This record gives sequence, structure tokens and C-alpha cells, in this order.
Amino acid sequence: MRLLLVEDDLALQENLRQHLLDANYTLDIASDGEEGLFQGQEYPYDAAIIDVGLPKLDGIALIARLREEGIDYPILILTARDNWQDKVEGLDAGADDYLTKPFHPEELIARLKALIRRAAGKSSPVIQNGPYSLNTSSHEIKFGDQEISLSGSEYKLFEYFMLHIGEVKSKSILIEHIYDQDFDLDSNVIEVFIRRLRKKLDPDGQYGLIETLRGQGYRLKPLDND
Repeated sequence: MRLLLVEDDLALQENLRQHLLDANYTLDIASDGEEGLFQGQEYPYDAAIIDVGLPKLDGIALIARLREEGIDYPILILTARDNWQDKVEGLDAGADDYLTKPFHPEELIARLKALIRRAAGKSSPVIQNGPYSLNTSSHEIKFGDQEISLSGSEYKLFEYFMLHIGEVKSKSILIEHIYDQDFDLDSNVIEVFIRRLRKKLDPDGQYGLIETLRGQGYRLKPLDND
């Protein structure tokens, strides 16, 4: 999943950057509200983390601008512990959740996972598609009772597919949601990872799990959960 972090405290920014990368997220960072607005408008994120007290454009105004332009990915705001007004104003502006400083990065990551799941219409951390299951909390993938091991990049791609079962996703959309803005969009890395996922998840082609739609992209085939 690709995230936007807008935070001007460089120490906190670096701390969150490391924890989010360790949690297998792709991350773009802005240090002020104007830069955050530009990135938030230009790139397709799965969620954003926005501090309230930002230079140039404060976090409340930033969230309101994004929502006014129809940008609907989940937003988590960071607020000072003793300022309940920021929480109310942030939620009224269009934020989906808030976290008060100081906080544990593990809590922030858990809240992000829940927001992203809910945005995709999934309430449980375990997403099921036929005999396949993916636990977004533990990153455990199973085929029935058998655990499947994926690399970090393979996991990112499969998780994105599982959050969008049945939806056609172009190569450029997949790259934009899985890699940062400096990634070469002409690379064939998606085709490579699709082949690897097919080999690991459906080696005999029994389920035709990942479908190729010529000229459109790829789709994770919906399977019967009975």
C-alpha cells in the first residue's frame, strides 16, 4: 500500500518513515502543507497521515482542500494530546481517524490497516477469496491450511489484489500503488511479480487466480468462499 506522510517534525518523520517501511508500506513524504497538497492531488494513495500543525498550509485546511477536490482515500490526523478542538475540526474537515501525540508507531500502523480495509469494504483483518486467505495484521497467507511464503514485493502486490478482488487494475495503477513516485513506470517488474505470484499461489493453473485482460491489466478472480 502506498501512503502519504505530511509531517514537519523531522525526527518524528524519520521515525515513522522507518516503521512504515518496515511494515512493508511504500511511502511519500511532505514536510509542509503546500507540498502535501501537491502530492495528495497528484498521486493515488491508499491512505494519508497528516499532522495538524503544518507550515504554509495547516493540516485542517489541507484535508478540507483534498476532500473538496473529491479525493476520498482515508486520512489519519496527528494531533496534540491536549487539543480536542483539532480532533473535532479534523474530523469535520474530512479526516477518518485521529491519533494523539505521543503515540506508539504500532498503534498508528494498526489504525492505518483498519482504515485501508474499511475503505476497501473489508471489516475483518482476514480477507478470504475461495481457498486463499490473507491476514493483513500478521501478513500470513494461506491456501486452505497451508501457509504460502511471499517476498515483500510479492506480498504488496497480492495484498492490493485481495483488497480489490474482481477489479481490473492496469499496470500503471499497480506500480503507482506499490512503488514510490520515482519508480520507472516502463519497467516490466509487474509482469515478473505476476508470474511469480501465479507460480506460488496457483502453480497448476487450477483456479486461474490472476487473470490478464489484454489492453486493460490484471484482475484477481473472485472465487467461491463456500
